Amino acid sequence: MIGEQPENLHSEDAREPVMPDGPLVKKRRGRPHWSNRDVEIVVVARLLMSIGRALAGVITPIYLAVIGFDALELSVYVMVVAAISALLSTLVGTLSDRVGRRVFLVVVPLLTCGAGVAFALTGSHLVLFVTGALGSFGRGAGAGAGVVGPYQPAESAYVVERVTPVHRNAVFGRLAFASSLGASLGGLMALTIPSLPRHSSDATATFRVAFLLVAAVSAAAGIVALALHEEHHEPRRGNWLRPRLPTRSRWLLHRLWITNTLNGAAVGMFGPFITYWLYRRFSAGPAEVGVLFTIVNVATMASSLSAASWARRWGLVRTVSVVRVLQSILIIPMVLAPNFIIAGAWYLLRMLVQRIGLPLRQSYVLGLADEGERASVTALSNLPSQVATAVSPLFTGYLFAEADLLLPFEIAAVLQLGNAVTFWFFFHDHPPEEELDQARRGVNDE
Repeated sequence: MIGEQPENLHSEDAREPVMPDGPLVKKRRGRPHWSNRDVEIVVVARLLMSIGRALAGVITPIYLAVIGFDALELSVYVMVVAAISALLSTLVGTLSDRVGRRVFLVVVPLLTCGAGVAFALTGSHLVLFVTGALGSFGRGAGAGAGVVGPYQPAESAYVVERVTPVHRNAVFGRLAFASSLGASLGGLMALTIPSLPRHSSDATATFRVAFLLVAAVSAAAGIVALALHEEHHEPRRGNWLRPRLPTRSRWLLHRLWITNTLNGAAVGMFGPFITYWLYRRFSAGPAEVGVLFTIVNVATMASSLSAASWARRWGLVRTVSVVRVLQSILIIPMVLAPNFIIAGAWYLLRMLVQRIGLPLRQSYVLGLADEGERASVTALSNLPSQVATAVSPLFTGYLFAEADLLLPFEIAAVLQLGNAVTFWFFFHDHPPEEELDQARRGVNDE
């Protein structure tokens, strides 16, 4: 039930995060004192994967449009990729709580690598659908495309186990910073396509180098993850492949299903179509869009690193709620902008705000989830969001096909505002562990 309360959520005898022994926790000059070798490897892998995801997010929608996909066909592609990504993310989350995280941080990037190679070699629609779905490839998320894909539940749970709760916001801010940096580099790589081909038959050759770059950095992310340290997980007897619903975190999961469904519907109508919208509205090609996304990601790096300080000043739940309200409002002037530069400026402002809330929300969910259910909660809480993200693009595609380039984004703004309101309603009385500890220390000091 939604009204159920967490049990022993902040118990004083809760186990501390697993901190590997030996050189893995050795402090290094110039690095945050909470960092260790494993965290640094995850950050590097996130950087590499974000480069590939960002580049794919710029070039894939335009490539598909050039080879003949109309708005409705593109929305079907987005739906298929999102649906398979949701399935993979759920499996990764539920299985990694049982068999370990590292294997997914290695294998999933290699699937993206395979998709990049396939896109570089063929324009077959069937091959693009199949490999794109398995590699969660190129459905786009605007300048926020620098994400890692379906293994994120395993990545998040792995990192949380290697830092103390008080440093959780900081490490997620560092990961978001790596995503911004990677997305900046990925956007610049779109300059490998200086102009669009005149004929659709030349598209594969024109985009080949860019797709091979996506494959290369994705493969590097998987290879880097091989160096991660993880205690051996013994598979449980019985049908351990069957996903297991969290029990101790059920109260949290129910709330997140509601808030994430609203946000997923908004993201599905907006995020995957930013590149396509700029292409249709302003005739912007990969080079122009790539440069815009690079500027956005460079400018927003500080936002990611400042997230923890905003949370300390305002409180985490309040910060996330305010950020979501501003995100929804800033969509409107962007879509009403008369030219590419003004639209890009509004988009930059929106992303500056968005990058504050993203790491805080990830940190908050993992902090409230039971220790043994973190990856499962991350995956299952996002499942309704991913389903909504998979379905809502069809509506956007239909409206785009009817030559309405504004209404889908305006609807997305209303949905994201609803997400902000429900998030505050459900969680304003559930502060994270570090805020409770700070309050207890203040009482003791008095």
